[in-house]
Amino acid sequence: MSDGSEYRVSSAEQGVRLDVFAAGLPGIGSRSEAVRLIEAGEVLLNGASTAKKRIVLAGDLVSYVPPVIKEDASTLVPQYIPLDIRFEDEHLMVLSKQADLVCHPSPGHESGTLANALLAHCGADHLGMLQGEDRPGIVHRLDRDTTGLMLAAKSDAVQASLQDAIRMRVVDRRYLTLVHGYVAPDTGLIDAPIARDVRDRLRMAVSDETGARSSVTTFTVLERFEAGRFDDGYTLIECKLYTGRTHQIRVHMAYINHPCVGDPLYGIGTRGGRPDLRCEMGLDRQFLHSYRLEFDHPVTGEHLAFIDPLPDDLARPLAALAPSSMGRTVAGVRILEELAAAGEQD
Repeated sequence: MSDGSEYRVSSAEQGVRLDVFAAGLPGIGSRSEAVRLIEAGEVLLNGASTAKKRIVLAGDLVSYVPPVIKEDASTLVPQYIPLDIRFEDEHLMVLSKQADLVCHPSPGHESGTLANALLAHCGADHLGMLQGEDRPGIVHRLDRDTTGLMLAAKSDAVQASLQDAIRMRVVDRRYLTLVHGYVAPDTGLIDAPIARDVRDRLRMAVSDETGARSSVTTFTVLERFEAGRFDDGYTLIECKLYTGRTHQIRVHMAYINHPCVGDPLYGIGTRGGRPDLRCEMGLDRQFLHSYRLEFDHPVTGEHLAFIDPLPDDLARPLAALAPSSMGRTVAGVRILEELAAAGEQD
């Protein structure tokens, strides 16, 4: 692991869980930070990702990249960034995240994040802090250039309840993505564990390593489009998340050889050369949008459901494909009519 640190476990230190051991390493400092790094694949045991509960033994080599340490975690400053809020009460918010917005500070993105915007909108005393003071209100994340619906919590209790609901799979999160190629089955399930790519630490990959995390995505075909002169056709699909791993949909679709259109990390040509831009529909980001969010309010018990139409930069290339449509599936007719109706209400 480049630009990192390595530590050999001594006989006096063996016999504890990896997260407990890692919490005492320089630059980590807490068990919660250790767990975060282990789950992100940034702490390796003998060169491989592994589970936080793994017991370390004498002679084991623990390697890691120390996180960037802020002199004061409270230095996260409020920044007034426009937020598209779809629902808000004293307990939580539902918002539609725009493209090119990082959820929380990270190396290279120390400011201008959703966390900064939430701090400005709600104030530090009215946001859940279970994820750390640099991630106020954050319940779950969307990639920087993935748009759409997400949750924010205004207290630790609500943040914990919503995260538990996501883990118990009772929060219904659905995405729209346009992928390359003709997806033949109308429905499918991808059950493939994901871990940090050992060849490129910026990427995730389907993996059979011990530390790979269970990752389950289902998909439903909505509409198929004929192949053209410079492409193999396209398929519009709905994906439902049953787990929430980093880049999960993007990794799973690439794994079944139907990468998301416009994906700069997992798309066509990203392994062996420059993508053929004629195949990318003029997009400068992945065609991936969190369009539906449905859950029970953790305090009031009210059932809440939201639909977010495609933003213009995704709607335009999809409209351009209309002449090559091979027809919509039954699910496609229903879902695309729901999207159209939601767009008329905006």
